Amino acid sequence: MQNIMIVGAGKGGTAILEILKESEVLNVQVVIDRNENAPGIILARKEGINTGTSWQTFLNENIDIIIEVTGNDEVFHEIRNAKNKQTVLIPGSVAFLVSKLMEEKEELVAKLQNDSYKQELIFNAANDGMVVIDNHGKVILFNKRAEEIMGVNKEQAVGKDVLEVIPTSRLLLILKTRRVESNQEMELGNGRKIITTRIPIVEENGTLMGAFAVFKDITEVVNLAEEITNLKEIQTMLQAIIHSSDDAISVVDENGRGILINPAYTRLTGLTKDQVIGKPANADISEGESMHMKVLQTRRAVRGVPMRVGPNKREVIVNVAPIIVEGKLKGSVGVIHDMSEMKSLSRELNRARQIIRTLEAKYTFEDIIGISEEMVIAIEQAKLGAKTPATVLLRGESGTGKELFAHAIHNASDRKYNKFIRVNCAAISESLLESELFGYEEGAFSGALRGGKRGLFEEANNGSIFLDEIGELSANTQAKLLRVLQEGEIIRVGGTKPININVRIIAATNVNLEKGIAKGSFREDLYYRLNRMPIQIPPLRKRKEEIPVLCSRLINKINRDYGRNVEGVTKKALVQIMEYDWPGNVRELENILGRAIIFMNYNDTFIDINHLPELRNNTIRIESSGMKSREPLNLEKTLPEMVEEYEARIIQETLLRLHGNKTMTAKTLGLSVRNLYYKLEKYNLEKNSMQ
Repeated sequence: MQNIMIVGAGKGGTAILEILKESEVLNVQVVIDRNENAPGIILARKEGINTGTSWQTFLNENIDIIIEVTGNDEVFHEIRNAKNKQTVLIPGSVAFLVSKLMEEKEELVAKLQNDSYKQELIFNAANDGMVVIDNHGKVILFNKRAEEIMGVNKEQAVGKDVLEVIPTSRLLLILKTRRVESNQEMELGNGRKIITTRIPIVEENGTLMGAFAVFKDITEVVNLAEEITNLKEIQTMLQAIIHSSDDAISVVDENGRGILINPAYTRLTGLTKDQVIGKPANADISEGESMHMKVLQTRRAVRGVPMRVGPNKREVIVNVAPIIVEGKLKGSVGVIHDMSEMKSLSRELNRARQIIRTLEAKYTFEDIIGISEEMVIAIEQAKLGAKTPATVLLRGESGTGKELFAHAIHNASDRKYNKFIRVNCAAISESLLESELFGYEEGAFSGALRGGKRGLFEEANNGSIFLDEIGELSANTQAKLLRVLQEGEIIRVGGTKPININVRIIAATNVNLEKGIAKGSFREDLYYRLNRMPIQIPPLRKRKEEIPVLCSRLINKINRDYGRNVEGVTKKALVQIMEYDWPGNVRELENILGRAIIFMNYNDTFIDINHLPELRNNTIRIESSGMKSREPLNLEKTLPEMVEEYEARIIQETLLRLHGNKTMTAKTLGLSVRNLYYKLEKYNLEKNSMQ
């Protein structure tokens, strides 16, 4: 695993982080930017990745690769001069290009797999048997119809020599002669008779790749033709067989007059018996020539001829064979295949692929662990909310599982087969959020796409949309969202025409919306619309009885992700885990367990105390600064002195709990980073915080 530092968290750094965060061989260790609110910094925090404002602080850590994305040549040269010789420094443009190439490779592989699956589906949907061999005579394709006719399973055929599967096969001869054999009658060892066409597979440069055979079972037709010489008797005996077939069949006599059709033929062409029986063979043809007449003239079967039949000009594929009894031509039989079925199958396949691509709700209520009373109540409320179209507001601290609840609510609703769109309102800039949510018309602003663009609300029509960090919406966007909730319609940016939508909104926030209303940053009318069904998700510290089950579930997940086989947590380690307050909730628990498993030896099967160094300082004592966290205050000092002493103690304890991360410490204490550095210097804590 290569550890990576990204310097620069703007658009370029964020794009590279988005690509690298899914990598199994490249681990983004830290993201650096002077702007603490840069999009890449926000994304890194969300993913549990270290952040900072100075790359010098992290340069001495185990960093293998540095990706510089600031666009500042001076920064690039400073890093190059300061880094170790073993550390690789990559400009952002190069890293982004390599990452995009890897991403395109994965997309091409996925497309190839999808195309292969579609081809196999079409092969198996065909009503003709198909066998393909390579240039060594080994079977490489054997479709379902071939299994039925040959009486051999695909698993028993593929990879075997063709003569082991079909002893009478002539495909090896086709490899030698490279000649096509069309419409050849062949008798199989199981008593079946087939009409087969054998064709060599030759590339444009003349290289022989193999050969394939396409065949149809004609056992019933041939047996009847051999046993019966009177066409009336043939009609009587064939009628029951033909009428039971789902394939459309028509039979004509030696003069080309219709003598027999089945119900499937009437359903396909729209022609009744009176319109076909006794009429010329071309009576049912809308476009094309009669294959019955051609077969009667040549006495040779024809296969796979496209044409249109009936008053509706139905597009079909026709196979026609002559009926010969004791050397005399008695007529011909035609089988008509509806091309619309194959087209419908292709449409259904594309629709299924679209649903799989867009249906992103992955979790259900079965994935949510609820043992504590508060969690059980939250789950029951969510299940109740899933059965109604009401707006749901998920409230709780960061990392408690609000998005998990949103997935489960969608999957338990009657919208589960429609789209589930996720939007992090804090991750998209205010200038882009409105156009992303509601779309825009052509020419709405500089750079707008021709023809405009559908917004996420339109994409989620008839489905659900999850608005995370709802408290971060601007006043203008809040007003538009209120219109969606009240009127069920949106207006695109730059547009005037309202668009009706049917979307179920699931919102989430970890901030106090009531305080936002008091400050004027959040609309009161929108709050009442969103707060119709609030669900409070308790933090982990209030449901510690669930920690053992959560640990088991998370360890199983991490084992699958990392290919490990850790069985669980020792009793001593579990006690230490239970004593910790988990300010980062379940997300922090998963992070700690994942880090422990990464650094465990492969022969270790249980997580022990020594694997959890982050939790050793759970009971914090500040000895290095000359103070003890539990010692009483000195009442002989003045009030300002005691306040400063207590403030220094709180800062030191928070720094230790957050492993010296000053950015997180400042955020936790509600300070600016500059103010935190001032207080560290004031109380002489800078040296201690680095130890």
